[in-house]
Amino acid sequence: RCVAGLRKASKRLSCHKRYKIQKKIREHHRKVRREAKKRGRKKPKKDPSVPGAAPFKEALLREAEQRRQRLEELQQKQKLDRQKELEKRRKLDAKKNAAKIEEQTEGTEVLHKKSKKSLHSELEKVIEASDVILEVLDARDPMGCRCPQLEQAITCSGGDKKLVLVLNKIDLVPKENLEKWLDCLKKEFPTVAFKSSTLTTDRTMVRVKRARIDLSRNTECFGSECLLKLLQEHCRTQDKAIQVGLVGFPNVGKSSIINSIKKNRVCNAGLGRGLTKCMQVVRIDKKMKMLDSPSIVADRANSTLTLALRSIIDDGRSGSIDVVEAVDAVLNHCSKQQVMMFYSIPDFRNTEEFLTLLAQKRGMLKKGGVPDIENIAKLLLSDWTGAKISYHSQPPGSQMLPPYLTEDKIAEMQKGFNLKKLEEENNTTVQALKYPSPASSIVFQSAGMTNGKIQENKVVGEASQWESLETSEEEEEDDFMETDEQDSMEEEEEEEEEKDVKEVNQGFIQLLPG
Repeated sequence: RCVAGLRKASKRLSCHKRYKIQKKIREHHRKVRREAKKRGRKKPKKDPSVPGAAPFKEALLREAEQRRQRLEELQQKQKLDRQKELEKRRKLDAKKNAAKIEEQTEGTEVLHKKSKKSLHSELEKVIEASDVILEVLDARDPMGCRCPQLEQAITCSGGDKKLVLVLNKIDLVPKENLEKWLDCLKKEFPTVAFKSSTLTTDRTMVRVKRARIDLSRNTECFGSECLLKLLQEHCRTQDKAIQVGLVGFPNVGKSSIINSIKKNRVCNAGLGRGLTKCMQVVRIDKKMKMLDSPSIVADRANSTLTLALRSIIDDGRSGSIDVVEAVDAVLNHCSKQQVMMFYSIPDFRNTEEFLTLLAQKRGMLKKGGVPDIENIAKLLLSDWTGAKISYHSQPPGSQMLPPYLTEDKIAEMQKGFNLKKLEEENNTTVQALKYPSPASSIVFQSAGMTNGKIQENKVVGEASQWESLETSEEEEEDDFMETDEQDSMEEEEEEEEEKDVKEVNQGFIQLLPG
C-alpha cells in the first residue's frame, strides 16, 4: 500500500484531450512539410573539376595545387607574425605594469614616511603646548602601554610640565588586579582610575526611540569628576590657564576620555587604530583646554606581541606585520584553556587551526566554504585592542624604577597635586563599578614597556645634553654673523629713508609761495 501523502500524480488524460493534442501535432508536421516543399531542397555546390577531355589537364591541376600551397604558406606566415606581435605587446605591457607597481609601492612608502613624520610633528606640538600631559594606559596591560621615551622626554624637559597616568578601561579587569596596579603606578606618577563612556551622542546622530541600552555598561562615565578636580586644583596652584594634552598608543581611549568629559562626541573615536591624525583643541572651561593627539608610533624593534597590540596595522605597506603571526604571539602569551572557554572552541594544535575553527563558527567563509583566515585574524586583534575581551596582566613583583626616574623627579612630578584626595576619589570610583570575576578574565603575560618613536631633540639625556652644548656654540657663532649682516642692512635702509625724506621736504619748500 502507498501512503496517501506520498502517492505520485497520475499521468492519465481524458480521450478528448489526448486526441486533441495528437491532432495538433499532425497539423504542425504537415505545415512544416509544406513550407519545406515551397523552399525547395538546396543541394551543396560541387567543385567543377577540370573535364577529363580538356587539354593540358595535368598542368592545370599542378598549377592549382601550387597556388593552394602558396596561399597556405602565406596564411601560416601571417599567423606566426601576428603571434610574435602579440608576444611583444604582452612583454611591453608586463614591463609597464611592473614599472607602475614599483612606482605605486615607492609612492606608498613615501606617503607612509610623510604620514609618520606628520604624526611625529603633531604629537610634538601637543607635548610642547601642554602644561599637564595625561599618558592614557589600558588597564588590561598598563605596562605595555607605557612609552619610556615619552616619559623621559617629559620628566627631563626641565620645565614645569607634569605627567599624570590615566588608567582607562578599568571595567574590563578584576577588581583586585585594578587595585594592585593603582598601588604600583602611584609610586611613580599621579594615577587616575577612569572608565570612559562608549556611547556618546552627536548632533548629527538620530535618536532611536524605545531603544533598550544598558546605561551602567555603555553610557555612564566613571572617574571624570576625579580627573577634573585634580586638574582644576593644579590650575589654581599655578594661578593661570592650563592646557592638558592626552598622549598614548592606539586604541587606549584618548579621544573617548575627552568625549566623556565633554559629554558629547567632539572628537572622532572608534575601533579603528590611528583615527586621530592631527592635534585637536577642545575647551573644557574658562581656564582649561584639552589637546587630543595622534597615537605614538611604536618602534619596529619591539617584539611581535607588542607590535600586534600597540602598532597601527597597515594593509599593503612594506614593514607591516603579518596578522596571523600577531595572533600567534597573542595566543602564546595567554592560557590555552581560558581561550578555548572564552571562544567556545575545541582543542587546537596551532594558530591556523584555531583561526579556521573560529572562522567556521562565526561564518566568515570565502567561496567554496574556505575559511577567511586573514579577516578573522584582523577581527580578533580588533577585539583584543577594543573593549570586547576581558583580560588582565599582573604588576611586577619587585618594582624597579626606570633609569630616567629618580626620587627627586618623582617628587617634582607629584608636586602641586593633592594625592590624598586623589586616592579617596579613586577608591570611590573603584567601588562604584562592576567588574568581571577573575575566572572569566583571561590571564595575559605582558611584554613590558613599548618603545616609541620620539624625535631625539625631545629626549634630553646625557648624550643629547653634550650635543646641545656643541650645537649651541655653533648656533651662537652663526647668530653673531647673522646679527652683523642684519645691522649693516638696517643702516643702509635708514640712509635711504633719510635721502627720501630730504627730497620730499625740498619739493614742499619749492611749492610754497615766495
